[in-house]
Amino acid sequence: MAAEHSKDAQHRDGAGLPDDAEKDAEQEIANLPLLEEDEPRPEDLRPTWRGWIHAGTFPVTIVAGIILLVLAEGPAATWSSAVFVATSMLLFGNSALYHRFDWQPRTKVILKRIDHANIFLLIAGSYTPITVLSLPPEKATLLLWLVWSGAILGIAFRVFWITAPRWLYVPLYLLLGYGALIFIGDFFRADPVMMTLILVGGIFYSIGAVVYGLKKPNPVPGVFGFHEIFHTLTVLAFLCHWVAIVMIATHPLYP
Repeated sequence: MAAEHSKDAQHRDGAGLPDDAEKDAEQEIANLPLLEEDEPRPEDLRPTWRGWIHAGTFPVTIVAGIILLVLAEGPAATWSSAVFVATSMLLFGNSALYHRFDWQPRTKVILKRIDHANIFLLIAGSYTPITVLSLPPEKATLLLWLVWSGAILGIAFRVFWITAPRWLYVPLYLLLGYGALIFIGDFFRADPVMMTLILVGGIFYSIGAVVYGLKKPNPVPGVFGFHEIFHTLTVLAFLCHWVAIVMIATHPLYP
């Protein structure tokens, strides 16, 4: 009995091993044909560090957001920066809640869907001030339309197919994230240091996505695993992009 109870209490991929109740909750929330999840493995057990990195980053996003909004020059810089701040707070705040605590199956499924959807929101939210303040209006409108349309489609995909395999949805994050490359010359002309920081942040995000997709390296299973590396890299990427956005928000080229 004790062994069975222990097995049911174990968790996979940062939130927990899916028991019958959680699977029922997923089917109840979205009655769609979903792929079966992989069999749980030892490296999937929730490490003790799970959620703490983003929990510690959440108050940083609040302070950083206030600083950015105070420094933003003009209405366009203010509202576009507010979009970045809001999406950052959503991602780190919900991620901390989802990964840090043990939830009832239905609540856990909902938080997981929000967690994955927030990645698309943060990508689009990061693009918003950089695009609005660095590009001519016609190019900014085109890029924002493409990015936010992609984000909405990505959110729908993750909400209605939460058990999609990583090899399918991780490349979608990267594809959306690298959409700015179509105007990379314009961004470099706007501010080469800003664009360099954006690229460095993108590299951090990309490495994190690969680590998350492969579940490797997994240095200290049960303590600090692949997911903690992924979360650390997302924080570093966020900081790079925050500095880049501060630079363009304080010296906007447009509108």
